[in-house]
Amino acid sequence: MALKLAFMGSPDFAAPALKALAAAGHEILAVYAQPPKPAGRGQKQQPCPVHAAALELGLPVRTPASLRKNQEELDYFRALKLDAALVAAYGLILPQEFLDTPKRGCLNIHGSLLPRWRGAAPIQAAIAAGDVETGITIMQMEAGLDTGPMLRREATPIGRADTSADLHDRLADIGARLIVRELAEPSAPISQNEALSNYAPKLSREDARLDFRLPAVVLERRIRAFYPWPGALGLLGDVVIKILAADVVAGDAIPGTLLPGGLTIACGEGALRVTRLQRAGKAAMSAEDFLRGYKLPEGARFY
Repeated sequence: MALKLAFMGSPDFAAPALKALAAAGHEILAVYAQPPKPAGRGQKQQPCPVHAAALELGLPVRTPASLRKNQEELDYFRALKLDAALVAAYGLILPQEFLDTPKRGCLNIHGSLLPRWRGAAPIQAAIAAGDVETGITIMQMEAGLDTGPMLRREATPIGRADTSADLHDRLADIGARLIVRELAEPSAPISQNEALSNYAPKLSREDARLDFRLPAVVLERRIRAFYPWPGALGLLGDVVIKILAADVVAGDAIPGTLLPGGLTIACGEGALRVTRLQRAGKAAMSAEDFLRGYKLPEGARFY
C-alpha cells in the first residue's frame, strides 16, 4: 500500500533509501535536506546528495536552516497529513512537535546495531573499536539521541580490510532495503538496553592526527575507520603524510621511529608497515613509490 511520506536526509548515505522509497511507489510529499553549501573552485552553492536525488526524482525539497521554533515549517509539515516521516542522517534535530505529527511517527535509518553505537559517527566507531560486525537499525524516533525503540535490524560483518567507505556503501544499501520492508510489514518495537549503549561523537579534522604511542593494532583500525575522512595523518620531519593503508607487524623501538623493512613505524606496541600513502597536494601512491622518490632525512621519525 502506498503511503504519504516525508523523507529527511542529507548525505550520500541517505540517498539510496530515498530512491528505494520512490521506486516502491510511495507518495513522497516533501524531501527535507540541509541547505546548499559552497563547494568546488568557484565556491558555487551546491545541493547535498539527497537534495540532488530529490530533484532528479521530481520531488519537492525543503531546506530550512533549523526546525526549532519554526512555526511556519511545522504548519507546512502538519498540512501534509503524513503517514510517516523517514529520517537518515538529516543533520537537524527534530522537535517533539515534528516527531508527533505523522500517523506512524518518524522512523530513523541508523548506521549501527543499536544500542551499540549512538551518535553521529557509528560506522567509524565500530571499525575503530575492533567490532566484528555492524549493521542497520530501523528505529522509532523519540526526543533522546538514538534512544527510541528498535523496529528492525540487520547485521553485516566488518572485514579485516574494511574501511568506513566500504561499510558506508554496504549499510546505505541495507538501510534502503530495510526501510521499504518496515513500511510494508511493520515490526513490534523493542526497547534498547541502556547498559549496552555507547556514544560515537561527530568527527573533526583534529581526530586525523595519529598518536604513535598507541598500539599498532589500534592505529591500523583508526586508519581504516577514518578513511576517507578525516583521514589518518602523521608528520615525517616537516612533511605531512596521510596514511591510507597499513599492516600491523612486529617491532620494538621508540614510538615514531622508522624501522627496517619498507616504511615501517614503531608504535607503543608493535609497528605499522605503511602500504599506501598520500602527501599534501600529491596523488596517492604505494609506500615503495614514495621511498623511491623521497630521500628520508637521517634520523627521520614520525610524530
